[in-house]
Formats: sequence, C-alpha cells, structure tokens
Amino acid sequence: MTTTIIGFPRLGEFRELKFATEKYFRNEINESELQATAKELRRKHWQLVKESGVDEVVSNDFSLYDNLLDTAFLFNIIPSNVETSPLSSLEKFFALARGHQSETIDIKALPMKKWFNTNYHYLVPKFEKITKVKINSSKIFNEYQEAKALDIETRPVLIGPFTLLSLADFEEGISAKDFVNDLTIAYQDIFKELKALGAQWIQLDEPSLVTDLSVEQKALFLDIYHNLLNDKQDLKILLQTYFGDVRDIYQDLIQLSIDAIGLDFVEGPKNISLLQTGFPADKKLYAGIINGKNIWRNQYQKSLAILQQLPTQNVVLNTSCSLLHVPFSIENEEFPVEVKKHFSYATEKLNELVELSEIVAGKSEKLEKNQALFQQERFTKDPKVEEKIASLTPESYIRQPAFEKRELLQRKEFQLPLLPTTTIGSFPQTKEVKQTRARFKKKEIDQKTYDQFIAQQIDNWLQWQEEIDLDVLVHGEFERNDMVEYFGQNLAGYLFSKNGWVQSYGTRGVKPPIIWGDIYRTAPITVKWSKYAQKQTNKWVKGMLTGPVTILNWSFPREDISLKESTLQIALAIQEEVLDLEENGIRIIQIDEAALREKLPLRKNDWYSEYLDWAIPAFRLVHSKVQPQTQIHTHMCYSEFTDIIPAIDQMDADVISFEASRSNLEILDELKANHFKTQVGPGVYDIHSPRIPSTEEIKTTIDAILAKVPQEKIWINPDCGLKTRGIKETKASLQNMTAAAKFARKELLIHDKK
Repeated sequence: MTTTIIGFPRLGEFRELKFATEKYFRNEINESELQATAKELRRKHWQLVKESGVDEVVSNDFSLYDNLLDTAFLFNIIPSNVETSPLSSLEKFFALARGHQSETIDIKALPMKKWFNTNYHYLVPKFEKITKVKINSSKIFNEYQEAKALDIETRPVLIGPFTLLSLADFEEGISAKDFVNDLTIAYQDIFKELKALGAQWIQLDEPSLVTDLSVEQKALFLDIYHNLLNDKQDLKILLQTYFGDVRDIYQDLIQLSIDAIGLDFVEGPKNISLLQTGFPADKKLYAGIINGKNIWRNQYQKSLAILQQLPTQNVVLNTSCSLLHVPFSIENEEFPVEVKKHFSYATEKLNELVELSEIVAGKSEKLEKNQALFQQERFTKDPKVEEKIASLTPESYIRQPAFEKRELLQRKEFQLPLLPTTTIGSFPQTKEVKQTRARFKKKEIDQKTYDQFIAQQIDNWLQWQEEIDLDVLVHGEFERNDMVEYFGQNLAGYLFSKNGWVQSYGTRGVKPPIIWGDIYRTAPITVKWSKYAQKQTNKWVKGMLTGPVTILNWSFPREDISLKESTLQIALAIQEEVLDLEENGIRIIQIDEAALREKLPLRKNDWYSEYLDWAIPAFRLVHSKVQPQTQIHTHMCYSEFTDIIPAIDQMDADVISFEASRSNLEILDELKANHFKTQVGPGVYDIHSPRIPSTEEIKTTIDAILAKVPQEKIWINPDCGLKTRGIKETKASLQNMTAAAKFARKELLIHDKK
C-alpha cells in the first residue's frame, strides 16, 4: 500500500515560524526575511516527509497564519475597507488576522473560531455584496513549484468550496448560493494552472461533510461539485474529509466523478459500515488510520483489523487528519526511554505509516515489536482515585441553594455596582516575567528571590487596577506558564514535554500536557498567591482556576480509559482546590472552561449522550460544595456557544464570561431567547489583536449588550486573558473599558431616576 499525509505542522521543529513572524510584527525583520524563513521550513518539511518513505507528499498545507485566511486571499474574499487600503498584500493579510491600527487606518481582525473539534482556531472570511471572486494569490502555485524545484512531486492541498462557504460569513442580503458560479470558475482556474505546471493531483479538504447536513446543504454541495467536476482540466481530485464520518452524503460522494475519497477511521468509525454498502472500483480510498490528534503510538493490530474490513484493495494509508494538531518530533523530548517509546509525534507518525505499509506487505517483525509494546503495563493504577469516583452519587453534582437564592445572597455580600468591571485573569507575561520563571526553574535563583519577584508583580498590578477603579481584581497569574500546564504540573498523573508545541492560532503555540496515569491533587496549587493578593487590597480578588473539562480537552488524553473517567478524576482534584481557596478567604472563584465546546461531537444527536451528559456534571462537581455566598465564575472563548446555551446554563455557575467581541455579540440573542439565568460578561473588546478600542467603541458595545440583557445581569470585561498582550495596549484598553462602563452606569442611574 502507498502512504500519504493530509498536512504537516508548520510552526517548525523549534517554532521558527513563530519567532520569525513575531520579529516581523516588531519590525525587526522585513518581509523578504520572513518569507525566506518560511521557504526554508517548507523545504525542510517536504524533504523530511519524502525521506521518511511516505510516498505522496503534500504542498500548500503551509501558512504564515491560517489556511482558511490563505484561501480567502486566494479567491479575493477580502473586505472592501482592507482591499482599498494602502497596505501591502502581506500587511493586509496580517491586518485581517490581527487587526491594524495607525493614524490613518483602523482595521478590526476577522472573527476567530475553533476548527471543528480541535484547539486550532481559524479566521472567518466574510463575503460582501461587492465581493468579486477571482484568483488573487499565487501561493498555491509558487509552493508547488518550490517543491518541484527540489525534485519533490507534491499534491497541492486546498480547502474545498463547500467547506469555505459553510464556514464563511455573509453580508446581510446575500448567501452562499450567490457565489457558487464564480467560485466554481475560480477553482477550475486553479485546476487549469496547476495542470499547466505539471501537477497530477489536487486535494480538496471538505471536513464540513462530517457534520449534520440539511437538505439545503446537501443540495448546495452537489450543485457545487457537479459544476466543478465538469471541467477538471484532467487533474485528479482527492476529496478529503476528517474529524468524523460522512453518513449524510456518502452515497452521493461515491457517484461523483472524483478520483479518490479520503475518510477518517479514527473519529469516524461509521465510515466502515458506509464503505461496506459499496465502494467504486475506479476510485482510490485514502484511509485515515493514524491518529492525527493524539500522541500515543499506533496499535498496529487495531489498524490492521480496520483495513481488513475495507471492501477495496485500492487503498492509500493516511493520517486521520492533518498532523498540524500534534508536536513535531519525540526526539526533541527528554523523557526516559521507557516513557518515550509510547509516544508518536508528527515525524514518528510518518514512520508508523511506512511500517504499517510494510506489515501489510508481509514484514511481521515490526508487528510483533508493536504488539510487545502494548502488552506492557505503563503505570500502576491508584485504588484511592477509583474509590472516590465510585463513591459519587447524583447529589455530588448539585449545589445548594438554587441559583436565584444564591444571587440575592451574593448581591448583599459583595455590594458591587451596576455593570461591575473585571478582567478574565492574566496580565501580560513580559520578557522579564518569562526569564525570571525560567531562571527559577533552572535553579539560578532561589525560592525567596522568585517569590519576591512574583509578589512585586502582583503588588504593581493590584495597585494599577485600583487606580483605574476596576471593581473585581485579579492577581495576574505571573507564576503560571500556561492555564493547563500549570495545573497539570501540580497534579499526579501528568507528564510534561519540553518541545511538544502545537499551533493554536497564528503564532500562538500551546504545549499540551500528557495524561499518563490516574490524576489526583498532591498539594494546594493556587492558594498561596490568591491569598497573598487578597490581603493586599480591600477590593475583591478572584481566585483563578482552570476547569476539569478544559484541562482534559487541552491535554493529550489517555486512550485506555474513557474521557469521562479522566475528567472526573480532574474534577475531584480541582474541587479540593476550590474548597481550599474558599477556606482561605477567596469569595469569588473563576473556574475557566474555555474549551468546553472542543470535544463536543460534530453531530447534534451525539451531543448529550456522548459528551454533555458527563462534561456539564463534571463542572458542577467542582463547585458543588462551596457556600452560597461564594460566587463561582467561569469563562468560555472562541467557539460557537449559541446552540448549547441551555447546557451552559446547567453548569450552575453564578457568572459566565463569553468571548463575544469578534462575533458581533451574536450570542446575546440566544441568551435572551433561552431565558438565560446566569449573570453574563460578554467580552467588550478583542484581546487577540494589539488594536486599542476607544472608550466610545466600548460604550457602543455595552449599549448593545444592555439592549439584550437585563442590566443587573451584566458584567463588563475583555473577551479573554491578557497574558499575550503588551503592557501599553493592555493598560490603554482597560482604562477605556472602565471609563466606558462608568459612562454607561451613569446613564442607567439617570434613566432609573426618571
């Protein structure tokens, strides 16, 4: 069997792209230097894939920021205010990614959402009435030629037209149907140019096909592809899906005049039964066998069992999705050999594809070695953890009294003004903060020196928060590297990589911890600095925790137990931390569930039975034992939450802050329609852009919130934590936010008096 991949990580083995791009943002290098770094990374990655023995190499999976943004630029789907600006092409690209602010130009970044059920974020293109779809970029052609110059034949990758239209926004009065003809012609122009350059194949990624498809969506897909395939320019087309099964469209797919279909057998096991109804002999099947989203070694026997069920011999071994979602190579880690042998990062997954192919060809020694690995006991289970979970009852997940009574008690307890202001938790992690933490980790400074530094940071920011008159303060999280890794480092059962970086969005990388064994808390985690901060001020200071579902979703999970069991283990550990904070005088505790949506099944029929029925109770378990006067906050960001609002209300938090600024506050209508009882803090400005919103702009946003949500239910806050921002923009934005809140509060008081 031949082998291939869907895509490869692009940040670089040591995050070279991140550092080069950030230098470009700081004007430390020019565009040519940035592009040179990008070109070198592409060369390295193509050669690595080819030299691994993988047969089919892909191109155009690389991006300086985001592939969907690349696709929007390719087809000239650029907002008119950006297209007509005097910025260069690359400056326009990054303006849509991050925003752009100068004396004469003020561009907001595009909305950002989670890429299906992953922690990767894509930028949402917007079609306007005046959008003229046409080829506007040569990137896909240039990169094909780059690889060819290296004597590497590639299969260019491009997000397919159906997924592009499904994920895009549209100006009021227009819809996807209005752009089908022009988009079809533009894709055919791509086919024509690639064929002229010598390309044999193109890969069209259509992950939207694994979601629930309405009759209208199916009709749109078929309309697009029937027209598109009328003129393929003799280019062979691989229609690639991932993240699930194609039950709603399978019979139509196999009738299309495409040359290959890519299916995911890791997250889409139903694809097997679909195939068994019949698969065309004239098409190749690209079988997603190697898990592209987790870092455990592939168990070859299970993969072979899947392959044996496939009713075709015309199979190409593939990854289940792009390897974008896993780190670069396990060789850059310092784990003991006995630990390291259980892991497989992107580079190792290339080898797994090749080995599987060799096993299919009859080389049994590699299968025997793999079987021996999985027969070993990795760790010893902890009976105390199992006992705690077994002792849970339905009452363990219920907080008393009910929300309505708690709300009255908390208003009396905290005496906060209308539209209370706060932040989401973190403040800028400056170079000094990072270097000091690194020095402490390397034992270059002692605990006392480190503690003095952290205390000074907290003192400075508490004083500044008081100066701008924020109502509820935070300590800033200067002692923390990452909102998940920090907690994992203080829980038994976790392992931590040195170079396990995965792209979250743009230049932002995360280093997910690895759940190795049973999880439990060994000592208090956040009490020390939360308690210290509260003693420095007469204002309320929030305790800041990460919730169990987010810790699970932003970790590489075990595969030997269910996600539910792992999450409950984490929930019990965080519950102990909540109670310790409360006992030490912290009366407002934020338990972030930023990633609640992340593992939500892509099909609605599975939402509750496979996920929400245990994820929501896991959160409730964390705070079920606190006193009524203790106020529980949670925070969620960069996902579409509008369709799970009832489930979110069932979390029984007292206050929920949402990312809302990049999505034009769309969530507010759903809150109103669902009679959402929880107090809410829709983010009033976008922190993922260096752009500073004016007081007037934020006041307009607050007015929009007031039009949809009762004033006594509203909190005013940014849409996310501030650790990735600079100090100057952070302070200016928050000063404008508090000023806007005071203006709005004053207007409400005047109105109420009337």
